Amino acid sequence: MSTSEAGEQAEHAARARAQAWARVVLRPITEADDPAMAGLVREVMTEHAAVGPGFAIVDPEIDGLSVAYDPSREPAAEYWVLDDAGELLGGGGFGALAGGNGRTCELRKMYLLPRARGGGLGRRLLEHLLARMIARGYRRCYLETLGTMHKARALYLAAGFAKLCTPEGATGHFGCDAWYARDL
Repeated sequence: MSTSEAGEQAEHAARARAQAWARVVLRPITEADDPAMAGLVREVMTEHAAVGPGFAIVDPEIDGLSVAYDPSREPAAEYWVLDDAGELLGGGGFGALAGGNGRTCELRKMYLLPRARGGGLGRRLLEHLLARMIARGYRRCYLETLGTMHKARALYLAAGFAKLCTPEGATGHFGCDAWYARDL
């Protein structure tokens, strides 16, 4: 197969994936989603060897994301899921940066299943979360990730995030080794 044929084939596959994901609903998390999202977060964190102290996988909120990100509470926090006919493919949220200035929020626990990556769902979720952050009054967004999460880091850079040299706030995620921020 020639290089141009391989490129056309990859482009066709990406278009097909994007069309298949067009039916995916982006909606706020509910209590009924908590077990599935906890399992999804643990699956993705384990995939990237982000297990144990210093990683989000041990955060107590993992088993109750709908409560931890209740949008009616202050400071403002929300969590959204990608729902494909009742199957959760991913999710992500935000809340005030612990130890921050109150105007900076943190992008939190944004994970997609491996098969849900590469078709635009991550970009769709991130764009929605950034708009919600602005609507909730935040002026800046901070995030922590791993250097090994190459696709996620590329997504953040494409969305206008800048790489930082050191972490911010008091998240307790000392296992993360890549930090980003952007103005909203």
